[in-house]
Amino acid sequence: MRDHDAKLIPLRNQTLDRLPAAILRPNYDRKALTPGIVHIGLGNFHRAHQAWYSHRLMQEGQALDWAIIGASVRSEDSAQRHRLEEQDYLTTLIELDPSGTSAEVVGSMIGYLPIEDGHGALIRQMAHPSIRIVSLTVTEGGYFLDPATKRFDKQHPDIQHDVRRLDRPRTAFGAIVSALRARRDADAGPFTCQSCDNLPGNGTVLREVVVGLGNLVDPKLGAWIAQNASFPNSMVDCIVPATGPKELSLAQSLGIVDRAPVTHENFRQWVMEDDFCAGRPPWENLGATLTDRVHDYEAMKLRLLNGGHQIIAAPAELLGLETIANAMAHNPIRGLLRKVALTEIAPHVPSVRGMTPAQYVDLIEQRFSNPAIHDTVRRVAFDGSSRHTGAIIPVIRDAIAKGTELEGLALSQALWALMCAGQRENGSVIEPNDPAWGQLTGAAQEAMSNPQAWLEQHQFYGNIGDDDRFRSLFEKSFNALRRDGLERTIGRYLAA
Repeated sequence: MRDHDAKLIPLRNQTLDRLPAAILRPNYDRKALTPGIVHIGLGNFHRAHQAWYSHRLMQEGQALDWAIIGASVRSEDSAQRHRLEEQDYLTTLIELDPSGTSAEVVGSMIGYLPIEDGHGALIRQMAHPSIRIVSLTVTEGGYFLDPATKRFDKQHPDIQHDVRRLDRPRTAFGAIVSALRARRDADAGPFTCQSCDNLPGNGTVLREVVVGLGNLVDPKLGAWIAQNASFPNSMVDCIVPATGPKELSLAQSLGIVDRAPVTHENFRQWVMEDDFCAGRPPWENLGATLTDRVHDYEAMKLRLLNGGHQIIAAPAELLGLETIANAMAHNPIRGLLRKVALTEIAPHVPSVRGMTPAQYVDLIEQRFSNPAIHDTVRRVAFDGSSRHTGAIIPVIRDAIAKGTELEGLALSQALWALMCAGQRENGSVIEPNDPAWGQLTGAAQEAMSNPQAWLEQHQFYGNIGDDDRFRSLFEKSFNALRRDGLERTIGRYLAA
């Protein structure tokens, strides 16, 4: 914190030239920008990732007609919308590198739509011909997928509501279909729907949901969307912690009053298919990778990084460790991550250009250990029912099919089950941290007398629980954790 608060500069358009010289800021005329992208689910990750790529293009005089309009379908985001509106939708990005901290003000976002019942403002904005991309970060659990089949859940009450009242939808996907219908009727052409969530085949999933909902509303509309809109698969990667008092103070220590700053690691990756029906910014000029092998990059990231996060989050939560860097400083947890990743996950991950799975394990170990990143265990552990089913359980299925090692994978599921029982090793309570927390806690409590009860959650495990080898390894790990504790159980696995 500076000695005198009077020296602090509130972040606004008119104060950009007063910011400390070391802070990069937009060199383009933000008033001259015109919108080309609507982004739904405007959280920290988007502002540190897609918004940054677009901003850096604008710094070079490119993509000035691709400014971003933020949006949300959740009323609880209204406070964040107000905070960003007060500072002209500017964001301070603070890069946390062990060798030092640097900051940059990003200006590619020029508006944030009102959040309202029926999402009329969102539909009207997406229906405008200037919008050529609608992107989303709505979390892995936000796509109305059946947990067991991972297919579009057409019977979900919110989806059924949107089928009946597409003029006043509840969901982001209903709003998208409504806007596409308006564009079809006005002969305004389609837009690209671009998922930026950590889902296998995220574009394919988004296509199934949007086209599926369109078909339920009107088969002719569904066919038009399928034939004209595009849904590129992509993989995104950057560790972006949640913003709290520490991050707000960090911005002030740099001389800025930013009510919604974003911290991030010194690493970004964006891999995507070049399938944009209405054009796109030249993001490849900033290092984005365009390829038809997105699945291979996606498998490496989802299985090793996202899966690795889940492997360490449960034991860290059980031990009461606060951050991922704290977890990596705990030798048994660090060893667990490395052994499971190298011996049990990497055999089911293809190499990509310039990176083998073993090299990627080294990279994520370094990234997770960054002490400057205050990435909380609670944030990483959140929504494990979606994250385990997206990143860990598919590897277990492959290991069962191929007969490869899976003792550490079984241990990871036993640790998750024990975490969901809701009590740390020191007896303190683990607060609810999953949309399905009640269900998970019930299964974990039942597993105390019958470990197989955890695997009988078919909406997550499908038929995996029927495999004798995996069932035996899971029960062995779960009982050992309860009998001997976390460190001794992990230690035996590492020594085996």
